[in-house]
Amino acid sequence: MKQRISSQWLAGAAALAATAPVLAAGGDVGNAAKQATNWTAIIMFTAFVVATLWITKWAAGRTKSASDFYTAGGGITGFQNGLAIAGDYMSAASFLGISASVMASGYDGLIYSIGFLVGWPLLTFLLAERLRNLGRFTFADVAGYRFAQTPFRIFASCGTLVVVAFYLIAQMVGAGQLIKLLFGLDYWIAVVMVGGLMMIYVLFGGMTATTWVQIIKACLLLAGVTFMGFMVLAKYGFSPEALFAEGVKVRTQIAANGGAEASVAEKLGLAIMGPGGFIKDPISAISFGMALMFGTAGLPHILMRFFTVPDAKEARKSVFVATGLIGYFYILTFVIGFGAIIYVTQDNPHFFQTMVKEGKTVVEMIGGTNMAAIHLSEALGGNLFLGFISAVAFATILAVVAGLTLSGASAVSHDLYASVIRKGEATSQEEMRVSRITVLVLGVLAIVFGLMFENQNIAFMVGLAFAIAASANFPILMLSMFWKGLTTRGAVIGGFSGLMLALVLIILGPSVWVQVLHHEAPIFPYGNPAIFSIPAAFIMAWLGSITDKSKQAELDKAGFEAQYVRSMTGIGAEEASDH
Repeated sequence: MKQRISSQWLAGAAALAATAPVLAAGGDVGNAAKQATNWTAIIMFTAFVVATLWITKWAAGRTKSASDFYTAGGGITGFQNGLAIAGDYMSAASFLGISASVMASGYDGLIYSIGFLVGWPLLTFLLAERLRNLGRFTFADVAGYRFAQTPFRIFASCGTLVVVAFYLIAQMVGAGQLIKLLFGLDYWIAVVMVGGLMMIYVLFGGMTATTWVQIIKACLLLAGVTFMGFMVLAKYGFSPEALFAEGVKVRTQIAANGGAEASVAEKLGLAIMGPGGFIKDPISAISFGMALMFGTAGLPHILMRFFTVPDAKEARKSVFVATGLIGYFYILTFVIGFGAIIYVTQDNPHFFQTMVKEGKTVVEMIGGTNMAAIHLSEALGGNLFLGFISAVAFATILAVVAGLTLSGASAVSHDLYASVIRKGEATSQEEMRVSRITVLVLGVLAIVFGLMFENQNIAFMVGLAFAIAASANFPILMLSMFWKGLTTRGAVIGGFSGLMLALVLIILGPSVWVQVLHHEAPIFPYGNPAIFSIPAAFIMAWLGSITDKSKQAELDKAGFEAQYVRSMTGIGAEEASDH
């Protein structure tokens, strides 16, 4: 019996390795089974909510103008903003998904950590200073500095809202399934709770409250993963080599228990230290890496954080701090993944359950593979630490959805309402009113979509958000700053080309065409379109610009010098508001 279960577990591990990219991309925990109520987690999470609601009340007293609402009046320090950026970026998908993919496929799961991290030096050296000097409230303020405002802002707000929508749905569904599993609450309660709290934070506290929610969450998450990493490494004398050797040994033993010959078992054990177990072909690997790397520099809720600091120096400092913290976090997720290989074993009924599926006995991890880090927290620190990590995972989702909602609201109120509909004539109060209405609408839509997608595999959505940010926002942002020849027409054509191509290829690809629409084979064979859609956006923007002989094109090109001077010196940039 034991041998049969072990061999089935081995087959399950192979299947897990194959599906891990999909799982990790969205932090999808599947259609989780409701567990017993975890009072430790609920008490800790309640404490977090009470603290953040008090901060929201304090922030509401400081939120008097549109500048305060969108960017905390530019009064956040570089270090605080670095912590908040890290809090915004280190999502539950990263924490749960990367450790799960490392547990499933070992070393190869590190492509996520590297992909998510390498976009930051790009932001540090090329964009941070220019973003702060050119920007006011949104990504469109920077990229559209010298262009005709109406067409450009329509494109920018479409790009922002599409990215926000996909990211938000993934986070809401993830929250619902996670809470059902960790807290023992019903799915709909979890979704309504996340939507309601997010609306309160953003409606009343604006960017100030959102920033402090993200700072607190970053500190809690970093404390949690530090403890986990410390406990895992302490057992092996803080030697990563000894930890990896033990991981290989455990995998070899599992293969041997499954009936594999000694040489085959050894090969299977060593496979977790080699590449190729995760993303099979080079085009997918490059495309995936490009989406993660360039997507970071096009995510609207991340770009928006650069306008919250007083000047360009603090903007650079905030990226420096964020990069260090995010790098530290991703190194620890790798250690946690290997810790899960060793500690979260299938012979423990706390972590795995034997069930019959389609007439076959299978051993499955309780809650699905993305629960590896959560189960490890129980193995290392008992029920108290499990409660803490569960609460942190929920707090993580709350902080990310607050940042997303704020960037979506600013796209509607600042880009569409104030700049396109009112042609720059809107007062600060009118803009804030539209912003708050948008927050309510986005909050309700997030709850509705969260409930609608309950039983869907939403894993592709975060990957889709990164691909669209990389294909639509990033090329236009780079070209507007570094190429004098870009015109309004070129920017809009290029941006929409990247946006539409990324969207179409993802629908025709395996993650939607096969897994959601249940067709036999995908029309587009690769999981991520970035390797095709990013160059397409650059080429179409170039083509649209060089064929543009209009009077507006001359004005666009003539405005480059003034844009360049301001981006490099900060002369005329938004100042921090007085409080």
